[in-house]
Amino acid sequence: MPKMKTKSGAKKRFKLSGTGKVMMAQANKRHGMIKRTNKQIRDQRGTTVMSERDAFNVRKFYLPNS
Repeated sequence: MPKMKTKSGAKKRFKLSGTGKVMMAQANKRHGMIKRTNKQIRDQRGTTVMSERDAFNVRKFYLPNS
């Protein structure tokens, strides 16, 4: 059976933390910043930890070698 390849789109979108949690960019930061409050924009900087069920699927199907 061939080796499982990591999905190249997932490599660019997700990182694993040292404890194995899946880190992702904050949602709702693509456009429309003018209508968001400054607090929302501030709080959505950087990365966040993905929910455990979604992270399970990402590790299993998209990042199998990590």
